[in-house]
Amino acid sequence: MSQSLPPWGKAVAGATGAVTANLLVYPLDIVKTKLQIQVNTKTKKNQKQAEKSEKGNDTHYRSAWDALQKIYQKESLPGLYKGLAISLVGTATTNFAYFYWYGFVRERYSARIARSATIQHAGSRRMEFSTATELALGAVAGALAQMCTMPIGVITTRLQAPVRRHGYDSTKALASRSVKTTIREIWHEDGPRGFWCGLKASLVLVSNPSITYGSAARIRNIFFNGRPRLSIAENFLIGACSKAIATVSTQPLIVAKTMQQAGTQKTFTEALAFLLRHDGIWGLFKGLGPQLSKGVLVQGLLFMIKDKVEIFISLLLRLFLAAQLKKHRVSL
Repeated sequence: MSQSLPPWGKAVAGATGAVTANLLVYPLDIVKTKLQIQVNTKTKKNQKQAEKSEKGNDTHYRSAWDALQKIYQKESLPGLYKGLAISLVGTATTNFAYFYWYGFVRERYSARIARSATIQHAGSRRMEFSTATELALGAVAGALAQMCTMPIGVITTRLQAPVRRHGYDSTKALASRSVKTTIREIWHEDGPRGFWCGLKASLVLVSNPSITYGSAARIRNIFFNGRPRLSIAENFLIGACSKAIATVSTQPLIVAKTMQQAGTQKTFTEALAFLLRHDGIWGLFKGLGPQLSKGVLVQGLLFMIKDKVEIFISLLLRLFLAAQLKKHRVSL
């Protein structure tokens, strides 16, 4: 049923599912951001740095559970939902843009294939693309979505993880920190281009949703025979498995992008070099636990909710078209 939806229908369904899922697991997003930007303490040099931070206003977190406890003790429940509003706006716009462009690109590509007389199943209603094609379509959609929504992601990361930058200790202004203040700070530091900080990393990271949805398409075809209608459990399983594959594959890029957007490193390559120098190879995967937990839960819930919303929108469209047709017949 969802196959007949236009791109805007898929976009609304995707944005609705993403916002609902992220709202449920938002504290994990806060935790993974804080874990990803802090320096590891496994080396003596980094341990001394962490001890200095503990004496100041910065808090060092040993694990995801430790981070949840310390954030709650220091800032109570609001601390676990810092930046929630702008994050949900970012989630809604990013997913709306991604699913719109993914639907648009896929629709155009399908139409081009269908017009080609050399394609064996051009006349079939449902087309199956190769893994490479699925990845390419996802990458194009992801790149277009990132360019449209990047500023919201930068603002959200700054709100979630205020750090010392250029002599300014933003941890001292947690209580009064707002979206407006953060926007001014970014503008003051880097001008307009600051809102697209980490764009190069994000364009590289379009491989994440590309792998996610490419994997999901293959899992659906291999294990569920490409059925257009799946149960809630089946949708959750596909979303969770595909996101796990994508997250493990791209975690080093995710960490580097987070550090750049938080302002701890100026460039993507500097962030990767810093991680390798201070934390070693495992530093590239720090925060993987909460990142994986959050990603798997969100993607599983997103697939569940998105599928049901698509069915609901399809039903509304059918009712609307039926009403319009009836009205047209009466007027004749």
